[in-house]
Amino acid sequence: MSPLQRATGAAPPSPAIPGATGPAPSAAPDTARDGGAELERLRTEVAQLRQAMRSRPVIDQARGMIMAWGACSADEAWRILVRVSQHTNTRLRVVAACLVATTCGEPLPEALEEVLDHALPRRGPV
Repeated sequence: MSPLQRATGAAPPSPAIPGATGPAPSAAPDTARDGGAELERLRTEVAQLRQAMRSRPVIDQARGMIMAWGACSADEAWRILVRVSQHTNTRLRVVAACLVATTCGEPLPEALEEVLDHALPRRGPV
């Protein structure tokens, strides 16, 4: 890399293509099967991202509820949700949905209630 390229952040010439800049292109997959595996991986990733986007609002609502109950920060509320999820072997989005459902009169499952009670920071008298 020349001093000018270092100073400007320009990419060095590509050894694979004369006159081109940037790194040499990677080799293409040898078989269609490799492309099929990549396509399947991408489909799985998209499905997971879509599920995460659908779950996000209820998780944020549950986090807000924990912040109010425990007088804690957003980060601490997140850690509490994760702790309850891990200790009850329940997906975090299910824990969040159960917490939010309590606002409509649904009872919190006993296992979640017990772990949540131990996980919430203790407040002094109000």
